[in-house]
Amino acid sequence: MVERARRQEPYPYTWEIPAAVLMGLVLVVALGTQLGRAVACWLSGDGLVFPDRPALVTSLPALLAGHADAGLPAGSAWRVGVGLLRWSIGFVDVVVLVAAGWVCWWAMQRWGPWRLQGMASRDEAQRLLGPARLRKAAPVVRPDLRSKAAGRVEPLNRVRRPPTRPTGVDL
Repeated sequence: MVERARRQEPYPYTWEIPAAVLMGLVLVVALGTQLGRAVACWLSGDGLVFPDRPALVTSLPALLAGHADAGLPAGSAWRVGVGLLRWSIGFVDVVVLVAAGWVCWWAMQRWGPWRLQGMASRDEAQRLLGPARLRKAAPVVRPDLRSKAAGRVEPLNRVRRPPTRPTGVDL
């Protein structure tokens, strides 16, 4: 039986977590848009320019309309064309969204409802128990890998098999 099927989550799904994720994605896209403008300025030879903190959000509508100098000091982005601006913003936003998707996937595997619960990884077990205790508990933890007599791992070709009944003999 799968661990997930045996447990019930007492906390119901509500709107707070999806709203926080959506707000985080909007913030990431907004910062990605500003980073895309900085990349377009850098590619056109104006250097990496970023707006001041108050202009991060207020310059977004003009920036999305194609005005590369929105929220920047005068003369900071005068060489940037609209095509380069849109392509760089689009490319940076796609990269940022793919990275955010990967982070969400990793977080769901690590802390989400589908995570493997109650199992330590190999590194965690070695760190918590130590090598001596792991070797001592090996026959209990993995009895299929340990020999009863010598306490060592036997090669597969030496594993004893139960005797088989001869064929053609009626008992």
